[in-house]
Amino acid sequence: MARRIDDGPDGRAEAARLLAGGAIVAIPTDTVYGIAVGLDTPGGIERLFAAKSRPPDKAIALLLADVAQAAEIGEMTAVATALATAFWPGGLTLVVPRRTDRALPAALTGGDLAPGAIPTVGLRVPDHDAPRALARALGPLPTTSANRSGEPEARDAAEIEALLGHAVDLILDGGPSRGGPASTVVDCTGPEPVMRRAGAIAVDEIARCLESAGLPAVGR
Repeated sequence: MARRIDDGPDGRAEAARLLAGGAIVAIPTDTVYGIAVGLDTPGGIERLFAAKSRPPDKAIALLLADVAQAAEIGEMTAVATALATAFWPGGLTLVVPRRTDRALPAALTGGDLAPGAIPTVGLRVPDHDAPRALARALGPLPTTSANRSGEPEARDAAEIEALLGHAVDLILDGGPSRGGPASTVVDCTGPEPVMRRAGAIAVDEIARCLESAGLPAVGR
């Protein structure tokens, strides 16, 4: 059964230590709790899928410390840069082309890509100190919601313990989750941005940001 430790400087230090050693850790975010693993952990992404009973063809996003960290992983287009500057930290996930010079686990993007497909990655800077601190210590952090695939997200540490306690090594207890809508997802890989999921950031806000920057409007 997973250990539980309070969120705070000591708890985050312990979470970072365990993540660096290959553990799966449940962490609070600005929406719901997530389960995370170190990006370079062998087989780590697959373990996240197994913990959730999640189909392996669904990609997992990376939580980041700040806007600058995004450039370590993805090609930040003009659209992506404008949206990241305006809405990070916050409830916006940006899908961008992966950097070709940075090796990433194949499972991160939902398995093998079809011939000719553009390899992409989802990035977000959450509006919560805990995941940002961990990403600052460890680098971009693969994270997915703390729940069984297709079931409601766990709302606090006790629910995570009941649902996933056998599959995670540590629960960083930040109290009840803030809840609210999931992050808005905007695909920035093509010539025009495309809304992939409506969520915390309204499409009108995104449209105003892009219009003010003289960039293409977002499609749906």
